[in-house]
Amino acid sequence: MVGLGNEYLSRMKDPKQAQAWIKANLQPYLPATKITSIFVGNEVLTFNDTSLTSNLLPAMQSVHAALINLGLDKQITVTTTHSLAVLQTSYPPSAGAFRPDLAPCLAPILSFQAKTGSPFLINAYPYFAYKANPKQVPLEYVLFQPNEGMVDPSSNLHYDNMLFAQIDAVYSALDSLGYGKLPVHISETGWPSKGDQDEAGANLENAKKYNGNLIKMAMSSSSSAKKGTPCRPNEDLNIYVFALFNENMKPGPASERNYGLFKPDGTPAYPLGFSLASVPVVAGNNNTGVASTPPQPTSPTSSTGYLSISSASSLERCRLLGRSLSFLVPLVMELLILKF
Repeated sequence: MVGLGNEYLSRMKDPKQAQAWIKANLQPYLPATKITSIFVGNEVLTFNDTSLTSNLLPAMQSVHAALINLGLDKQITVTTTHSLAVLQTSYPPSAGAFRPDLAPCLAPILSFQAKTGSPFLINAYPYFAYKANPKQVPLEYVLFQPNEGMVDPSSNLHYDNMLFAQIDAVYSALDSLGYGKLPVHISETGWPSKGDQDEAGANLENAKKYNGNLIKMAMSSSSSAKKGTPCRPNEDLNIYVFALFNENMKPGPASERNYGLFKPDGTPAYPLGFSLASVPVVAGNNNTGVASTPPQPTSPTSSTGYLSISSASSLERCRLLGRSLSFLVPLVMELLILKF
């Protein structure tokens, strides 16, 4: 997946500029690189910025029209990412509902996505729920560890982890608007390995457990036997980990700089307890696990066509129009975000 930042929404409303961007930044890498979606804007609807909101759907439509003109619409869909804050209700999962104030702008976006067949993307962080109420939210429940879980009183479905409950709350919200058939993908999730004193749970051990258990779960779900959520047991899990690198220059609380699986120098932030070599896109040397030098993108693998990550010596090959590429670790499908 490839992302267009919020600052580009107004420009992407222009079909000519949208097509020029795709021709310059995507088309040269096809079909060697397998790109399945473009997400236009990040968490736009919860920014409370009327300009961004008004530009979102027109930008999505222009990008999709450009893909049609270039004959790429059958292989690349257009979507956008949302914060979990688009929900007014998320508990119990069967009562999931969108905020009423977002309905006027959300409804046409969902209609566009239903017509074009693109996934609904949500950024979901159980960490934030635990941080807000560590005395009430069981740590085991958010870290995918053995626990009693919870039973949805309306659906009678049992949940043994919060992420699945959050995903199903989104499915319920979509279903209430008549878009229950839209697939839900988790475009961001993760856990910080370090935080400030008032950031409960932000530590290395919890990050290791969350991301390690998450990746193991997704890897097992990608086998012949599907393992979806309680509400959608036969659906594939499409989850993307945030993030590959710690962002040591990012402002805000300490947690914001410590979501990475790797430090800025390329060394692992912590061991995950298994080799990433078994993940579809390999973090580290092609024949080993985690890289000891900064991971870099290599040519697409012959078997999958997806970018792999190996220990090259320079980031220069990742430069695109003078702007750096940032890679997130994929779980079921590979995610490539272009940061401009």
